[in-house]
Amino acid sequence: MEITDLPVAGYERVVRAKDKESGLHALVAIHDTTLGPALGGMRMWPYGSEDEALTDVLRLARGMTFKSAVAHTGLGGGKSVVIGDPRAVKSEKLFLAMGRFIDSLGGRYITAEDVNIGIGDLEVVRRSTRWVSGLAREDGGSGNPSPYTAYGVFLGIRAACGWHFGTDELRGRHVAVQGVGAVGSALVERLVKAGARVTVADAREDRVKALVDKLGVAAAGVDEIIGIACDVFAPCALGAVLNDKTLPNLRAKIIAGAANNVLHESRHGRVLFERGVLYAPDYVINAGGIVNVAVEFAPGGYVEAESLRRIERIPEALRQVWSISSEEKIPASDAADRLAMNIVAEAKARA
Repeated sequence: MEITDLPVAGYERVVRAKDKESGLHALVAIHDTTLGPALGGMRMWPYGSEDEALTDVLRLARGMTFKSAVAHTGLGGGKSVVIGDPRAVKSEKLFLAMGRFIDSLGGRYITAEDVNIGIGDLEVVRRSTRWVSGLAREDGGSGNPSPYTAYGVFLGIRAACGWHFGTDELRGRHVAVQGVGAVGSALVERLVKAGARVTVADAREDRVKALVDKLGVAAAGVDEIIGIACDVFAPCALGAVLNDKTLPNLRAKIIAGAANNVLHESRHGRVLFERGVLYAPDYVINAGGIVNVAVEFAPGGYVEAESLRRIERIPEALRQVWSISSEEKIPASDAADRLAMNIVAEAKARA
């Protein structure tokens, strides 16, 4: 295996691995370990180029530092991406090689589930390294993080409605959910149970049909859902959905979803702020999954009740961000970054 360091300003370490035998082509970005080892999921995606993958892993790793800081997980931020189509490149050899790659980092990076990576894949990775989290409960892990991410986002949507409308009652509120995979579908179930009117969209029509048949929700196209007049737009697929092309069509009063890196560029947070759209910064509202995994590292090991208690602090973190935004007249995205950077800076000062 060929492992190469890629110097990137502002990151502790960024590394590439290429393994001819398994076909592995992967990147790991360790953004900051001031608060603890860098925990962040492993993503597999058919990126068009290594530069595209590098851009993604850097943004995701930085977001993990901020997410863990604001959620007070006691961990730092990192991320890994495996370049390739999961339908074509997944293999035992590839995941064993990925485990060796992670192991070479000596515990500074701990991996977990992310897009196109499941517990079964991580179990293979674990055969080559112990720096794996989020495994099945029967193996001593915290299990699938998706329901916990969905729970945190649900609580965040209620908090956003309370902040914007003066009540967190969801009955009759219209929520448009873009992306109904593991997290999005679990979120939709909670929203429907709470009495919300829900419209869903996903690139996979079978996912949409399943929810329409089961819960009676409405359906829309992936590209058109952002233009639907609604109370809350909940992006729960890939990032960068709020950009120069989509923002002119946005008709929601609140943005609150599970996707990472919802804003294509930081300046798009200013656009939302100036339009009076309340934004729940992605890494604050979607922290439930990483909070759940982080509890594995608590004294005594994983306890679900402790995980739920910590996840239920997400609304308070959001209100803290919105208070900073309101008082300092800055976008919520900037307020969240400022809060996270202050937490890390204070920890560095104490070190």
